Amino acid sequence: MNLNLYGHAGHWLMVDCGVSFDEPLVPPHKPGSQSSDRYEVVAPDPGFIVQQRERLCGMVITHAHEDHVGAVPYLWQRFRCPIYTTAFTAEVLRRKLAQVGLSAKVPIIEVSSAAVCQIGPFSVSWLAMTHSIPEPYALFIETLAGNVLHTADWKIDAQPVTGKAFNPKLYQQLAKRNVLAMVGDSTNANKPGFSISERSCYDGLLATIKPKKGRVVVSCFGSNIARLLSLAKVAEKTGRYMALFGRSLLNMYSIARYLEIWPDTLKVVDSAHIGYLPPEEVLVVATGSQGEPRAALHRLATDNHPHLALAKGDTVIFSSIVIPGNEKAVEALMTRFNSSGIITVQSEESDLPIHASGHPYAEELRLMFSWVKPQIAIPVHGEREHLLAHAEIAKSSGVRKNYVGENGDLYRLAPQAGIRRGVVKTGRVPIRQS
Repeated sequence: MNLNLYGHAGHWLMVDCGVSFDEPLVPPHKPGSQSSDRYEVVAPDPGFIVQQRERLCGMVITHAHEDHVGAVPYLWQRFRCPIYTTAFTAEVLRRKLAQVGLSAKVPIIEVSSAAVCQIGPFSVSWLAMTHSIPEPYALFIETLAGNVLHTADWKIDAQPVTGKAFNPKLYQQLAKRNVLAMVGDSTNANKPGFSISERSCYDGLLATIKPKKGRVVVSCFGSNIARLLSLAKVAEKTGRYMALFGRSLLNMYSIARYLEIWPDTLKVVDSAHIGYLPPEEVLVVATGSQGEPRAALHRLATDNHPHLALAKGDTVIFSSIVIPGNEKAVEALMTRFNSSGIITVQSEESDLPIHASGHPYAEELRLMFSWVKPQIAIPVHGEREHLLAHAEIAKSSGVRKNYVGENGDLYRLAPQAGIRRGVVKTGRVPIRQS
């Protein structure tokens, strides 16, 4: 759950404001984590910036994943600052704000691709990226003290299914702009090589689903429009009808239709009708790939879904990875399916690519450092092992300074670079209790 603050000339710029799900208020590896209380939704404690919100000149949202935008409806009234983002993310945010009665109160400034906005003392440029959701952007933040590239979530994808292919020239030209620091995604820094393309995932899903005779259910992250498009094409290619089970899937599909990201030629059928079709004509995409007890996949596993009952010989495909901490929940889900004679296929065990990560592997990070040539590397977005792996890549790429920190550390970039530990009190606040 991301909440980043950049400070300069007595002002602050916030980048992203996200949530996490089914978490305790104290992470398991921290002192005082004995409490077993878990919360359905948690957000970063914004106390530090709330105490000086008159100095917060704006919030920028890089893309529409929950860990980057999900806390805005719950925390915005503590900030009351304008929000800058692009069209797809703005539409996702408007719908979230409408659910809590804030749709007319929050100033959302919709920016175009390659826009440049002056937000207080920060000049912010949007640079197109590829990721696992439409319109992901990196930010180039310019100040009188120096320039920062904030990559947010990204990967190099030449065939991303939605949006344009990754454009290296956008980042190669930054080498001429004296980048002081690159603040970058570390999620897959410990994985060698390159991430696979979303197009390869389509090929893998098609080859996996085509020989199946029974019903097929695919579970993936609800925000992955590219995966939904791929599955709709697979349904068309294999003579199946596709239905969506889960509010987040239906919402993302609706937004994609509204913004004309989803072509009219790719049909999605009413979920209430799918149970009446012959098994070989059924393809369902369902939420709940992490074993969430209230999600559609769990209801299918417990034979408690109002629109579909699975039977022996049907197949459930996990087009996702198991997020650390969810192993037991996913294993319990698979045990339920398998005990009923339902075949399960996990991406980690499949010989075919049925899931593509949205984050850069080691060689992609190495390429980015070679293009941008920052003076300082600041690995973020990952556990400590990922941050350290990212720092090693930066060092081997010729970046002389790299700082690996934790939540609450203050990174001083100019005039004298360094890191001050534990300057800001951080923590988590509950949004909804489980």
